[in-house]
Amino acid sequence: MSVFQTFMDAFRSRIDNGHFRTPTEIVAPEGRPAISLRPLREEDDVEWNTLRCNNRDWLEPWESSDPMHGQGISFYQWVRRERELAEAGSEIVFMVEFEGRIVGQISLGAICYGSMRTGTVGYWIDQNHAGRGFTPLALAMLADWAFGAVDGPRLHRLEIDILPSNGRSKRVVEKLGIPREGLHREYMYINGEWRDHEAYVLLLSDVDGTVVDRLGRFDR
Repeated sequence: MSVFQTFMDAFRSRIDNGHFRTPTEIVAPEGRPAISLRPLREEDDVEWNTLRCNNRDWLEPWESSDPMHGQGISFYQWVRRERELAEAGSEIVFMVEFEGRIVGQISLGAICYGSMRTGTVGYWIDQNHAGRGFTPLALAMLADWAFGAVDGPRLHRLEIDILPSNGRSKRVVEKLGIPREGLHREYMYINGEWRDHEAYVLLLSDVDGTVVDRLGRFDR
């Protein structure tokens, strides 16, 4: 099979339906902080926007934007678009909940199937809930679903791309023992300029047991 054919197969598989089923909820294992992951919903509009507004200064240094200054979309348009992407098997966005309230967000996107079976993870957490272990746990829960759940995409590789100056985000991957694989030059448009990102990569073959089980093994 040619390289061209391999990439064509991977591209076609990205847009086929049925690569994963959107879970109603992913609950943290017993003994861990009582967070859960669940899909984005239309009724999250006010709560999500309020949380983002309250965290504007906290999140702004790491926020990506469109260098072409394309037209924005409403919250409801975003929800509908994400639902379509999930149905296509190419992306899914989860709210991170604690005690019935949204405290953050984690997403799995740029999913490729075929010979690659890879995806990219992004996340953010409310400043008032930072430092409580929620983000590393949410990342581990997402990874376990993406790698091994019957209804998940059954991926082989997860990549988390982080600005070199974002020490808090790097601490998240370090707590799970996710190694730095390299540097993507001018990888993403952040705050008006193209910024380098460090790539951290977790492979299915790196995991013995579950990803959640890795929490606590790599603390310094």
